[in-house]
Amino acid sequence: MTVLIKNGHVVDPLTGKDGKYDVLVEGDRIKRVAEHITEDAQDILDAEGCYVLPGFIDLHVHFRDPGLEYKETLETGGRAAVKGGVTTVCAMPNTRPVIDTAKKVEEVHERQKTESLTNVIQLGSVTVGQYGKELADIKGMAEKGCRAISEDGKSVMDASLYRKGMKLAKECGIAVFAHCEDITMVEGGVMNADENAERLGLSGITNSVEDVIAARDILLAKETGVSLHLCHCSTAGSVKLVKLAKEAGLSVTAEVCPHHFILTSDDILSDDGNYKMNPPLRSKEDVEMLRQGLKDGIIDVIATDHAPHSEEEKNKSMKEAAFGIVGVETSAALTYTALVKTGILSMMDMAGKMSSNPAKILGLKDKGSISEGKIADIVIFDSKKEYRIDKSTFVSKGKNTPFDGFPVTGEVAYTMVAGKIVYPF
Repeated sequence: MTVLIKNGHVVDPLTGKDGKYDVLVEGDRIKRVAEHITEDAQDILDAEGCYVLPGFIDLHVHFRDPGLEYKETLETGGRAAVKGGVTTVCAMPNTRPVIDTAKKVEEVHERQKTESLTNVIQLGSVTVGQYGKELADIKGMAEKGCRAISEDGKSVMDASLYRKGMKLAKECGIAVFAHCEDITMVEGGVMNADENAERLGLSGITNSVEDVIAARDILLAKETGVSLHLCHCSTAGSVKLVKLAKEAGLSVTAEVCPHHFILTSDDILSDDGNYKMNPPLRSKEDVEMLRQGLKDGIIDVIATDHAPHSEEEKNKSMKEAAFGIVGVETSAALTYTALVKTGILSMMDMAGKMSSNPAKILGLKDKGSISEGKIADIVIFDSKKEYRIDKSTFVSKGKNTPFDGFPVTGEVAYTMVAGKIVYPF
């Protein structure tokens, strides 16, 4: 199968291409990128007025499969991902059962080949059952391609055990993805600890809950030499800590989610479970620091922490609602609207933080680029389309979002995975 993408504006962080080029895809690879390609192709896509970008790689999703399929499945999560231009995801291991053995990683990787439209890289947990008592089969999971371990949804509070896990990850050549939360300091909090929490009569979560563990994990990464990736950073303190780590030459990277660089706790007007997420929406000062961190290259990645739940789990008081919101279908539009359209990031920066940087962190040398010989994971993005986000159109099982009705600019027109057009469906 050959596909020729004509007249698009190619943006490629690897080669630096930033202009009008044609892209010829043959089989699952990019064959040529040139100003004018006249070769015959079985399928021709006219990308006039659109950006042609490397497929987005989301380092942080919850597809809930196995065990929680009423929230999401490999199939529904995969459809949601490609609708949002996401061609590869890292699925977090807090499923039922927890992904803590080589066999469980292998099972997901085999199933995703036939069940998911997007590529699914299953991450493994740090400890057995995520109980924080003994290390999981890190070596075995690495051999089955998990590429990183994570206790996501919680932190490993036993620093000695965590250090041992980091050492094993380093030996296996995989990264550690850290959910930075000192569970002993949460104290029943459900949103940011500020005047808005007081106004709503809700318990607050302070910035130190995140910052304390971020500092600890960076220090452990310094000692062990492991590549550490901080998930869903939400505080000004996290940005400062990552900056110091990079200045010290440590292998530390970080991600931020659209909800954390767009919304603040001031946006929570009522006790609405759709605004409950972990970490919570923070202050304007935190949001400004996150945006500056993205602009300055301190924050490497934009991810989603896509966390679908049923309506029954979210449509209630924040005191009882589950933590988390969905994000894979809206991340590109939100990023373009809030960061690129406003001049905080360039389109090249957006492609870097949503594709090429995640590829580097995962060691995916054949992804994250629109260049010859790479896997043809490609997104055609219409940056002129204006509309309001409508959760009723989501293909994810989860509709839990605070962005319903939010005005955005930019829409994924086509998504290609390994040379196959998988969106529109």
